[in-house]
Amino acid sequence: MLAIPDRWDPDVPVAKELLSKEFGVLLPVHRIDKDTTGVLVYARNERAHRDLNERFATRQVDKIYLAIVHGEPEQEVWEVELPLRADGDRDHRTIIDLSKGKAAKTRFEVVERFRGFALVRALPETGRTHQIRVHLATSGLKIVADPLYGDGAPLMLSALKRTWKGDVYEEQPLMARTALHAAEISFQHPTNGAALKIESPFPRDFRATLNQLRKLRAR
Repeated sequence: MLAIPDRWDPDVPVAKELLSKEFGVLLPVHRIDKDTTGVLVYARNERAHRDLNERFATRQVDKIYLAIVHGEPEQEVWEVELPLRADGDRDHRTIIDLSKGKAAKTRFEVVERFRGFALVRALPETGRTHQIRVHLATSGLKIVADPLYGDGAPLMLSALKRTWKGDVYEEQPLMARTALHAAEISFQHPTNGAALKIESPFPRDFRATLNQLRKLRAR
């Protein structure tokens, strides 16, 4: 589901419009790609919108993402600091552009390792379009089922389990969309200054994929 309307298809469901029916005016502050999951942040008035946008712009917001990636990271912790330019090629992808790109920095930490896969925590200091996806791809780690920066192929249980004996024609994928989850965002409340931490638990497909990968590791 889109966080805000796009210019391609006016008829697809949009979270902002659906939530507005209950909460009234909503102004987007933090959004995610339609094929990812996790925390969204909307402001409910102009003053809060200006304040929160300023906090995001001046890096006063802490964001934690988790991604399931193909490959095995060479390090436990690393940083990528490469400038990015959105809509940089014919496929409308974000590209690394050393001359015209905007500054972008992401810290990565390995959470769990599996055979041929890893669960990685991403801590972006900036908020460029597709930043985490591009910086991971630059690190040689493609997010599972990412159609833009990976191979886009769904992750199937039959590909993980050598003894799997199901029907390949009826098999449902473990993960059919980009395996990236906005798990947590922390910032100060724009009105009273209180510390806020907004968390989103893993959705079902993310949990199921991790459960199968953990069984793979145990063997």
